[in-house]
Amino acid sequence: MKQYNFQYCQKIIVLSKDKKEIFLCKRKGEADYDGVFSFIGGKMENSDKTIIEGLKREKDEEVGINFKIKIYPNFCLNLYFTKSDGNAMIMPHYLAIHKTGEIDLNEEYSEYKWVKIDKLNEFEPKIPTIPHALKEILRLKQIAEEKEFVLI
Repeated sequence: MKQYNFQYCQKIIVLSKDKKEIFLCKRKGEADYDGVFSFIGGKMENSDKTIIEGLKREKDEEVGINFKIKIYPNFCLNLYFTKSDGNAMIMPHYLAIHKTGEIDLNEEYSEYKWVKIDKLNEFEPKIPTIPHALKEILRLKQIAEEKEFVLI
């Protein structure tokens, strides 16, 4: 019997209230992409009962409980990544919009930035898949209805 080693690692693409900026955090102490800006998010844990619960837990851990976002859980963009240790990651990317609250970064990040969407291509250092993920999530935003978003 074959053994499969992969992780399910959710990412949250947070847009500003006016939807003109994207929220990125600079990774710190990571084997892959250390010192590079990325989306917030992380691996599902056995204690997570739902996708939304896992997204909320990661958001609360990484940027604090006061940073409130509305997330669109019905659809996501799935990307695949092979880590430097050889394990694979399935990374569903979810659309979210910042509603209120201050950012309280945890030890996984050294800083954060709100980057203007029209300046994202020039912004560095960032994970190379960020522009593609944002482009696809912005397409998804066109069909998302406000009533389908969940506050976390």
